[in-house]
Amino acid sequence: MEADPSVALMEKGFQRLYELNFNGARVEFSAYQKNLPDDPMGKAAEAASYLFEQFNAKGVLTSEFFLSDAKFLGGVDGDASQNQNPAFLQANNRARELAKRRLKSNPHDIHGLLALTIADGMESDYDALIIKKQLDGLKVMKQAEAEANILLAIDPSQQDANVALGMSNYVIGCLPGFKRALVWFGGIHGDRVRGMQEMASAAEHGHYLQPFAKVMLALAYEREHQMDRAHDLLSQLAIQFPANPVFARELALTVKK
Repeated sequence: MEADPSVALMEKGFQRLYELNFNGARVEFSAYQKNLPDDPMGKAAEAASYLFEQFNAKGVLTSEFFLSDAKFLGGVDGDASQNQNPAFLQANNRARELAKRRLKSNPHDIHGLLALTIADGMESDYDALIIKKQLDGLKVMKQAEAEANILLAIDPSQQDANVALGMSNYVIGCLPGFKRALVWFGGIHGDRVRGMQEMASAAEHGHYLQPFAKVMLALAYEREHQMDRAHDLLSQLAIQFPANPVFARELALTVKK
């Protein structure tokens, strides 16, 4: 039995995304969507390419950003109107629509739950980091967390869902005490240690989001002054994606520190 060629398109698309070849990634994701127009993962992957491209342009996935509380907890430079990403929002909203359509027919649909978890996780990052609507971002993060828990209860192998859980717990856990108290009253909780454990699980067992989990975990390790662990993860990424200069640069910085 031949393997589904669409799987190879998705794999190649994410390979190109992590090589920072965003247009090349979208070529693969578009081909995937033509083959499987009802699968929300195609649109979720396309949305990821637009958001990851913006993260790269704004230096989000770097120690310079991640180790600065002002940036990590306050967002990128520029105001919301300057940082709008309509291509991301359009693709992400479409992914969410397709996912909900599938889940209406089958609440346990794996691709539907995974796409919804990824879409809401990305929107929470976009709200908090890019357009700097932190409260909105935390609310969507709570949704993504609930969806991730449902998916993992059905299929524990879907470790990409742990990216949303890990980010949620870690980011909220890093908030100053008074802000944590405020969001706690809104039913939003965070735990830095648990968040790192969840990201570690995605970094070890994840699939499409495994490299993303690795870089986020490496940067979290740097925030926690665990440089050896950060160095190990960045070494893996630099070897796996030699065309990505960010991984090589971040690896070099862990040696200097």
